[in-house]
Formats: sequence, structure tokens, C-alpha cells
Amino acid sequence: MQRMAMVINVRPEMLEEYRRLHAETWPGVLAALRRAHVRNYSIFLKDHTLFGYLEYHGQDWDADMVGVAADPATQRWWALTDPCQDPWPSRAPGEWWARMEPVFLME
Repeated sequence: MQRMAMVINVRPEMLEEYRRLHAETWPGVLAALRRAHVRNYSIFLKDHTLFGYLEYHGQDWDADMVGVAADPATQRWWALTDPCQDPWPSRAPGEWWARMEPVFLME
């Protein structure tokens, strides 16, 4: 299992829309994430920064994320959620949410 954390900003004027969308996340989007071996996915908010945490239980993250991106429900979901977000300035090329480096774990 691989723990992953990432950040992105939410546009202040879109915060309530982002909250509304995530209050009733579409079942098809959740199913695509489960098929991609994603578990324990949470998104937290502080001011206008979103912090995402998930646990990946698969063998090939990149291939699984290609599958998520090809999912029609996820594509429609992203069409609604992406305009709410403002990518992190120092994200890596090709990233939307900026991945974070793990520096501490207590189990």
C-alpha cells in the first residue's frame, strides 16, 4: 500500500460549489477510483487550500490513473470540479494536484 498526499487551491468564488459537489460525490466517480485501487481518499480544506490524502493498493499507479481519466463519469465530474481549482504553482509538469513528499509516519 502506498500513501499519497497532494495539494491544490480552490478558487474563493467557487468554494461553495466545490463543497456542494463533494457533499454528494457521484457513485460512478467513486466506483472508478475503487477500480483503480484507491482507498481511504479524503480531501481537507484550510482557507483556500485543499489537501488530499489517499491510499493506493494497486501495482501500477500510472496505468490505473489512465483508467480513471478514461471513465466517462469522471470526465464529466472533472468538467465541474476543475474550474473550481487553481493548481499549485510548483506542481510538477503534467500534474493537476501537486504531489507531496512524505516526511513522517507514525503507525
